Amino acid sequence: MADQLFTDGKAYERLMGRWSRLAGAAFVDWLNVPKAMRWLDAGCGNGAFTEEIIARCAPAEVTAIDPSEEQLAYARSRPGTKTAEFRAGDAQNLPFGDDSFDVGIMALVISFLPEPHKAAGELTRVVRGGGWVATYMWDFPGGGSPVYPLNQAIKSLDWDSALPPNPMISRGEAMRELWERAGLKSVETAVIRIPVVFSDFDDFWNSSTLPIGPQGKLIDRMSIDEKERLRTRLHDHLPTDADGRIVYESFANAVKGRVPLRE
Repeated sequence: MADQLFTDGKAYERLMGRWSRLAGAAFVDWLNVPKAMRWLDAGCGNGAFTEEIIARCAPAEVTAIDPSEEQLAYARSRPGTKTAEFRAGDAQNLPFGDDSFDVGIMALVISFLPEPHKAAGELTRVVRGGGWVATYMWDFPGGGSPVYPLNQAIKSLDWDSALPPNPMISRGEAMRELWERAGLKSVETAVIRIPVVFSDFDDFWNSSTLPIGPQGKLIDRMSIDEKERLRTRLHDHLPTDADGRIVYESFANAVKGRVPLRE
């Protein structure tokens, strides 16, 4: 699914990269993992979070996988990812042996997976006993996504949903249950909140309607009249400050756990 929805690394950077980096920085601080660890970034996309790992966590090594070759190409081009190894792969069927990593994470991926429980199980398998497994995802049902105003406008017009395949797995309680079912211990959850700011309405529209992701693909198929109806609906309902900026808060749910020691 993700390899069909997200194939343009540059467009993703404008749509979501700036917000995912803010959330990602808070996420790695909350993880509080020791330095010199072997990291797996499963579903790395265009490398925005991979770059955060390298910059903030002093890892011994980073391996990053994604199903989209286009996203991987963009990830490899980032100045801050030169020490990472990028390869094609599926988070639900990881191409690694048991106990290959110290830390396994998925950043803004889990709601796009057809079978999230498989990814949780695979991360638990490839991370050594005592290692860390974690993920974070925008709270889609709770309105936490940076594109939530756009999704709400689409919904208010009685058009098809622009949500990912598994939006409910992004709730904090659902993540906790998923991690516990995978056999992880010392499971903790957190809410990561970030400010989302666009300079004006055109900045919001031009950034949020790029033809990637569920909402972007949906808008790309709309007629000119439908796009104008959506634009008008958004213009009337977006939160605007005194300077004409679009300002609101987005939030993601995060979960982490430790792999039990193996005999």
